[in-house]
Amino acid sequence: MKARFNKRTFHFKRPSGTSRGVLTEKHAWFIEVWEESNPDIVGIGECSIIPGLSPDFVDFENYEAKVAETCSNLNLDLSDWPSIKFGLETALLDLKNGGKGVVFQNDFSTGSRSIPINGLIWMGEPEFMQEQIEEKLKQGFETIKLKIGAIDFDSEIELLKSIRNRYSKDEITLRVDANGAFSPSEALEKLQRLSELDIHSIEQPIKQGQFNEMKKLCSETPLDIALDEELIGVNKTEDKIELLDVIRPQYIILKPSLHGGIEGTKEWISLAEERNIPWWITSALESNIGLNAICQLTAEYSNQLPQGLGTGSLYTDNVPSHLQVQKGTISLANDE
Repeated sequence: MKARFNKRTFHFKRPSGTSRGVLTEKHAWFIEVWEESNPDIVGIGECSIIPGLSPDFVDFENYEAKVAETCSNLNLDLSDWPSIKFGLETALLDLKNGGKGVVFQNDFSTGSRSIPINGLIWMGEPEFMQEQIEEKLKQGFETIKLKIGAIDFDSEIELLKSIRNRYSKDEITLRVDANGAFSPSEALEKLQRLSELDIHSIEQPIKQGQFNEMKKLCSETPLDIALDEELIGVNKTEDKIELLDVIRPQYIILKPSLHGGIEGTKEWISLAEERNIPWWITSALESNIGLNAICQLTAEYSNQLPQGLGTGSLYTDNVPSHLQVQKGTISLANDE
């Protein structure tokens, strides 16, 4: 089997605010694999990184060297390189299924199933966030996720109140993502204020790595907590078990590019389900290649919670795709 890679830089339609700064572009490396006996059938997978978040990205030189090494040796141990692992896993599965973008053969990849997703609201000035909210509601989203922690908390509370004044929790589900923005000393009070607005859940209220503080918060919180960044870098089965058993989160959120690729994500799901901990899957701003693979992975399960898979329209120069978002769901257009 042979492999090669190429790098692409995607550009956001408009700067996208996160707790780690404003993103204007996104870098990805695409691994292509094929059999020497049949070079016309090629499997493609995406290695996608977010600087400052991806555990396997330090700088471009070292990362690209590891992608190149992976293409030279497809049997490398990539346990500590989840984004590259995800790209290689996707490419190999795509090749196995004929090189047509089919990673898993299921009712999503055949175009017969749509997956409910949340509408993502980026951080920014209140007026900008309000504009995004109106747009998502018009598009038919019933679950909206707001990134918070970048502007004044009182302003964010007022934004959430403005939605709740118009839509009850039965009409619109509200999720928030703090990306670790709260300090442990203030978190409980802020969670109390958020819970008064019938918020569904909050992602990562405090920074990851504060094991005891997170355990205490999950046991006392008036608002369901979903762990996200907390899972990054936890690759050994015994460490995953310890995290889930000690912290006991209300939810976990999985990003294959951050949480161990396809294999690692499946293990997290298995361990969470054994403990009756609900989960959902979110993309890590992949292009349509990676997003397609994540959607198909999600469709291997019967999870009915809205997933975080609505990022395909972020870029001016995304890879062409049959993915379509309609009325708060994502599906593959069936051309037949």
